[in-house]
Amino acid sequence: MIPIRNVLQYLERAASVSPAQTACVDEIQHYTYQQLCHFSRTVGAALSQRIHSREPVAVYMEKGCPALCAFFGIVYAGGFYSYFNPELPASRLQQIQGVLQARYVITDREHREAIQEVFSPEHILMVEELMAADADQSRLAAVRAAMIDTDPLYINFTSGSTGVPKGVLVSHRSVLDFIDVFTDTFSFTQADRIGNQAPLDFDVSVKDIYGALKLQATLVLIPRRLFSRPKELLDFLCQHRVTTLIWAVSALCLISTFHGLDYRTPETVRNVLFSGEVMPLKHLKTWMEHLPRAQFVNLYGPTEITCNCTYHILDRTRDYSAGIPIGRPFPNEEVFLLDGESREIREPEVTGELCVRGTALALGYYRAPQQTAAAFVPDPRNPAYPELIYRTGDLGRYNQDGELVYSGRKDFQIKHLGHRVELEEIERAVSALPGVERCCCVYQEEKQKIYGFYMGDIQAPQLRRQLKEQLPYFMVPGILTQVDRFPLTKNGKIDRKELMKGGATHV
Repeated sequence: MIPIRNVLQYLERAASVSPAQTACVDEIQHYTYQQLCHFSRTVGAALSQRIHSREPVAVYMEKGCPALCAFFGIVYAGGFYSYFNPELPASRLQQIQGVLQARYVITDREHREAIQEVFSPEHILMVEELMAADADQSRLAAVRAAMIDTDPLYINFTSGSTGVPKGVLVSHRSVLDFIDVFTDTFSFTQADRIGNQAPLDFDVSVKDIYGALKLQATLVLIPRRLFSRPKELLDFLCQHRVTTLIWAVSALCLISTFHGLDYRTPETVRNVLFSGEVMPLKHLKTWMEHLPRAQFVNLYGPTEITCNCTYHILDRTRDYSAGIPIGRPFPNEEVFLLDGESREIREPEVTGELCVRGTALALGYYRAPQQTAAAFVPDPRNPAYPELIYRTGDLGRYNQDGELVYSGRKDFQIKHLGHRVELEEIERAVSALPGVERCCCVYQEEKQKIYGFYMGDIQAPQLRRQLKEQLPYFMVPGILTQVDRFPLTKNGKIDRKELMKGGATHV
């Protein structure tokens, strides 16, 4: 058997073994594996005449079958892709492009005009034209022969404390290593129909895309607009007979908050995997009651370790009132705790920083060597030879059963609406606006709200309008409060607890 070194081998095997199997479905069209492979190769052949090996290419269009052809086409051409989400404001995309420095973007007719705010016309490639090109087989073969498994596959951008988005660069090898064990652990099969909720710039989508490819299953790309219309969303799930949901907690809670499952239960669903935030128990109970035969799994892991590093399969007879553990590591990943002196913690109920070792670690942060060196560090337990670990910045502990339990953050980074957000980046963005002197942000996890306190003359509604033009929706504070001073701790730092109590004098 030929060893798998490139994700395109998943695609090609599926096209060879199951050519007529439906590979992907969106609102407009569906492709078989044979079609998906063909269109991806034509995109790759056309693009290979323009880009160099290991060069980034941006993709700007709604998630759908053509977007997948763009992704795989970029890989066929020897490059790696970065999804530019149309939901993001142009200023945010410009920030991302400032780091990525991609020469080309692939878009479609619908989005060509909008992306001209970021790319000049001569660097905009149309997916419709690329998909209609001829696939030069010899050229594609030459490109593939030069590729190795540590070549980058994609780059996803997350919030950065310096005010500049951080690009997490992930290789083929890391995705292959994770997807193989991920699909095996939960017994997914070719018969599965995976309902994609996550935007394509969010690493949850990596599990959807490459899980489907590995299994030769069907990927159902759910339109983003449905996630504000619970009834239509449930109709869509039922219509497409979705079997597997690998969703952010916030997306599942959207349905249960509005009692959507009382309207219609997607009875074909047999796997519900959630991540990104702590799952509220009352929402979990609602889902489990409506899907009594489904498998429910709590997943944990930051983007830097390729999707997830631990999991916990829920036991319907167990009492989770003390919280749902993040569980045990996936095969071929070591997850452990370090204390403040970088010593390993083994005993239960002692909190330390969650750290990860293994093939699934990302290559690092793109064009950010200092940030990479701070997070991807030598394993302090191993003085004998160089070996990197990733320090997540998350806190955890072992319970009495030896399971890992998430215990919050060690800094001002938060998980909000499924996204990782640096509060410092929001503070920088607010403070840089005219009429604002200073800003401080606080996150209240129970209410899942970001509170923004600021000093300045600008009124909150005007400030909110300006922030929506600069930041993704999930980074705009839900509540903005104008204050005339910040309360301070004894050490001269802003007293965030006092702010939340109303200790600051409100204007």
